[in-house]
Amino acid sequence: MTTYLAFLRAINLGRTRVFPKAAIVAATEAAGFGGVTTHLNTGNVRLQSTMRSPTRVAQALERAYRADRGFDVPTIVFSADEFARIARDAQELSAERPGLARHYVYLLAEELSPAAAGEVEATSGEAGEMIVRGRAAHALLRPGYQDGVVDPLRAAKLLGTATNRNLSVVTALAERWCAQR
Repeated sequence: MTTYLAFLRAINLGRTRVFPKAAIVAATEAAGFGGVTTHLNTGNVRLQSTMRSPTRVAQALERAYRADRGFDVPTIVFSADEFARIARDAQELSAERPGLARHYVYLLAEELSPAAAGEVEATSGEAGEMIVRGRAAHALLRPGYQDGVVDPLRAAKLLGTATNRNLSVVTALAERWCAQR
């Protein structure tokens, strides 16, 4: 069995896209996945499967969630090893830049082409820096950026299907879920 981490995008935003943790667990188990657990109510799911492809796992989850909820739930899936690398990269990037105001990690459904990654990184400016590594794009925000602005570097539209988590959530999930397999 392979351990995967799945990240659901655009749930629990208002009344029409509600997907409580218990319902996520039930729908994931009904789709045939084992070892299912969630973290917070923001669509962080740990599961196990005999499937070898994160893409196939994502497709199966999206079908199950659509059937359960009646709306599309874009789902981004990583193996535990891949997510652990993302968390290590995030911690290194933050450590190399002391004094960051915020660090968001955009989790990408697909790796960006070199040209697209270059476009994303070119959005860096006074507010902060965007760095792309594999299927993650890091928004490293400096003090003085506009707190409360969802995408201060205006890079999100260049990422394709993605969802973000802050550094503390990425670190906590890697410690909690990637070590136990």
